[in-house]
Amino acid sequence: MPVSFPPAIRDVLSAAGVQMNGSDPWDPQVRDDRFYARVLADGTLGFGESYMDGWWDCDRLDELVARLLRTDVRRALRPSAALAVDWLLAALTNRQNKRRAFRVGEAHYDLGNDLYRAMLDARMTYTCAYWRPLQNGDLSAHGDMTLDEAQEAKLDLVCRKIGLKEGQRVLDIGCGWGSFAIFAAQRYGAHVVGVTVSREQKALADERAAGLPVEIRLQDYRELRETFDHVVSLGMIEHVGYKNYGTYMAVVRRCLKPGGLFLLHTIGGNRSVRSTDPWIEKYIFPNSMIPSAVQLAHAAEGRFVLEDWHNFGVDYDRTLMAWDANFERAWPALKEHYGERFFRMWRFYLLSCAGSFRARQNNLWQIVLSPDGVPGGYAPVR
Repeated sequence: MPVSFPPAIRDVLSAAGVQMNGSDPWDPQVRDDRFYARVLADGTLGFGESYMDGWWDCDRLDELVARLLRTDVRRALRPSAALAVDWLLAALTNRQNKRRAFRVGEAHYDLGNDLYRAMLDARMTYTCAYWRPLQNGDLSAHGDMTLDEAQEAKLDLVCRKIGLKEGQRVLDIGCGWGSFAIFAAQRYGAHVVGVTVSREQKALADERAAGLPVEIRLQDYRELRETFDHVVSLGMIEHVGYKNYGTYMAVVRRCLKPGGLFLLHTIGGNRSVRSTDPWIEKYIFPNSMIPSAVQLAHAAEGRFVLEDWHNFGVDYDRTLMAWDANFERAWPALKEHYGERFFRMWRFYLLSCAGSFRARQNNLWQIVLSPDGVPGGYAPVR
């Protein structure tokens, strides 16, 4: 008798238009029959690990994940032991406290600057690009944008949303390799302080920002106690944790001058959670979680006036697919350093995340907040 999933899961797969060992490019091709038991026992963790181990393949992994998430296949799986432990730890401990603040830097962002140079755009911007024309509103140009152009469009969008002026001082919480800081200094004449928990990011950002009014610090955000004209944070609050959202907002509030603006750029979830997917937790972003609108609004309440909330999550699908294409092209030069299992892990990360945005399970929000409200109102910028 052939090995397969139980009827309840087969029904969900059928509803998603997915057939095990089928002929469509998004159909999984099982190479090892132990795959079925592993997924039933370990859920998404087993799904990802079995792919890393070569137990199954799929020509269009991104589309497979999008289809599975649209039908919420996870409801058909019992919570795994790993997920139960993760939920318990998230409830009982503060997994993003100061003592653990540098863990994600060491585990993910310090993997190797050669990897990120090859995968990202020329400015090394590791957040969602903005696949829109910069100023003229001609949407016919949308399909012709390169990743470099789309990332510059995003950085410029951030500067325009906060009304950045020459000589202003900006705090960049989670500055990465300095893409925003360098762009804001070069294009707008800003003075930027960026903080990161990655030693590799700081080393390369210092090199790239040489001669510009940019200071990069290896520092936890909770230690910040000086004031700035504006604050931006691009793709960092995903590492803050639900128990620290209030602290995070309080830090931004004390660092922001009266009349300044805070732009928060973050992945956002449709549901409030207290932990992340166990595969992502184990292999990609330890101690991470995606905030919900409710969680962010609650943390901002009493501290900020909400001026604008912009969702362009569909652009993250395209960004991730561009990163995957770059990664695959560069792999021959990287494989000796990273190995085949890393290749499968990294592709699973990029493509499964692309699928999550395509399924609209994840969003990308840019939120503009002010301390006391913009006099006369804030004019949304797109």
